[in-house]
Amino acid sequence: MGRRALALGVAASLAWPAGWAQPAFPTRGLRLVVPFAAGGVGDLTARIVAGKLAERLGQPVVIENRPGAGGVVAAETVARAEPDGHTLFLMSNGTAVTAGLFKSLPFDTLKDFAPVSTLGFFDIAVLAHPEVPFKTFAELLAYARSHPGRLNIGSINIGSTQHLAAELFKSSADIDAQTVPFNGTPNLIGALRGRQVDVGVEILAPVLAQVRAGALRALAVAGEKRSAVLPDVPTAAESGVAGFVASSWNAIAAPAKTPRPVIERLQREIAASVADAEVQKKLRELNIDPRASSPEQTAALLAGDIKRWSAVIERAGIPKQ
Repeated sequence: MGRRALALGVAASLAWPAGWAQPAFPTRGLRLVVPFAAGGVGDLTARIVAGKLAERLGQPVVIENRPGAGGVVAAETVARAEPDGHTLFLMSNGTAVTAGLFKSLPFDTLKDFAPVSTLGFFDIAVLAHPEVPFKTFAELLAYARSHPGRLNIGSINIGSTQHLAAELFKSSADIDAQTVPFNGTPNLIGALRGRQVDVGVEILAPVLAQVRAGALRALAVAGEKRSAVLPDVPTAAESGVAGFVASSWNAIAAPAKTPRPVIERLQREIAASVADAEVQKKLRELNIDPRASSPEQTAALLAGDIKRWSAVIERAGIPKQ
């Protein structure tokens, strides 16, 4: 073989698309690494979509729960996995928070993942006991401004999306208030019902039953539009706090360097899974707004939330871990 022929042969072997057929994807079962414990809303979202995705791909999609360290354990597992599309990560807005909250991470959140598609969005609400002096979000703002330093805003764990949303609320509304983090949603609900805090900021899904039962009142939601499950509750922007826009979300990502055709196949099948009528029904029953997106839209969402929450963390003076 001459040098020219040898060079062409080597080039062809290195350039995969040039006349070579890619192996079919997937060639085996997929693993979806979830940074939450089994049974939570994020875990259930993953399982509902994974069931339909497995049908469409013709391969099982196994959920692997790896909670801990703010999602770092799960994220690192996927960042170091073979970039062939068979190991996926349930990314969330918590992933963006972690990027701003930790001094260093064993991966680069923006460079070591290939976002594929969002699965769903979760409304964040401002809640209060029905017997507090303010009955609307506007009245809450008036109360906070006439009683500087006296309002207590409950949330869950320091550094959580809910805690940062409470800090965002304070800065956006320009009110002097104290944030009080609790260890988990049940403790926050107990504090609200016991009137140990004036208001709370929490994802709507786990407290909706309390709102519908009249045990808590939703004063506003922090979304860009009203919640489909509580259409009579205004957005914070409608009530005069335009900067208080926040939501929780879940998405699927693959390791960086996963071939683009594999990403595109995954995105198509995930989008079709999210659009499935039965999947939509199950997600909406969990008070999740099912919504798929393109890889580019998902990447932009992640980058935007990293910038947003990093600014909130810095402004609130939250120590980096």
